[in-house]
Amino acid sequence: MNKNGDADRMARLEEALAHLTRTADDLSEIVARQEGELALLRRRVGLLLDREAEREADAGGTIPLADQRPPHW
Repeated sequence: MNKNGDADRMARLEEALAHLTRTADDLSEIVARQEGELALLRRRVGLLLDREAEREADAGGTIPLADQRPPHW
């Protein structure tokens, strides 16, 4: 290859690397945001389960529904 061909090839490789780097950075930000969202949702589900267990206990149930075995067991 000649010098122009090498320079063109190098420019294409650098451009591809820049795009891949940007994509990796974008995906990293997305994963970090989703991790925070999942943590929030886990906390909320935990609170809802606790609230429902308290409500069932206050209603006079012997065992909270979440702790009972399914009927097919």
